[in-house]
Amino acid sequence: MAQFGFEKIILGSGSPRRKFLLESMGMSVEVIRSDVQEVYPQTLEHHHISDYLARQKAESLKNYVKPGTILLTADTIVWFGGKVMEKPSNTQEALDTLRALSGQQHEVITSVCFSTPGQQVIKHSTTQVKFAPLTDQMIQHYVDSGQAMDKAGAYGIQEWIGLVGVESISGSYTNVVGLPTELVYKTLRALAETAI
Repeated sequence: MAQFGFEKIILGSGSPRRKFLLESMGMSVEVIRSDVQEVYPQTLEHHHISDYLARQKAESLKNYVKPGTILLTADTIVWFGGKVMEKPSNTQEALDTLRALSGQQHEVITSVCFSTPGQQVIKHSTTQVKFAPLTDQMIQHYVDSGQAMDKAGAYGIQEWIGLVGVESISGSYTNVVGLPTELVYKTLRALAETAI
């Protein structure tokens, strides 16, 4: 049932978190990493950025989309103060990002692009996340662990900083992890009912 009638589900992402979530939903997925650079037109804002990047990743892997196959590509951004909080390129950026998010509410937006030979659908989910005030010692401890470096907004909600520092969320929790699973499930069911 979890394959929704598709012979193959391809995850166009190197994220172990997205793979884990899909497998936890009972899906067998083939991982093919997209090497698209995460750059976008500066005129884009909010979910239009993650929509664009998810589509770009799908475009780079379009040759893998065969009859009976569905390709899932995704992009997650953290939106705060009218701009994207990017993945930090060094430890100082990670420290600065977490200091900015401390005690504040931000949005986590994940866009998912579903591609079959006959159609392409893009959906996005937005979750409000509020951090409690974080001390410099908390921030330094987390950044020193190395876990902040490969994540939008310099944190993983499922990791130490999320467990001790996230005060509240409104919306999908798994969206913040990297994939809005309920939305993915619902969309896959709908797509399975149409001809591939």
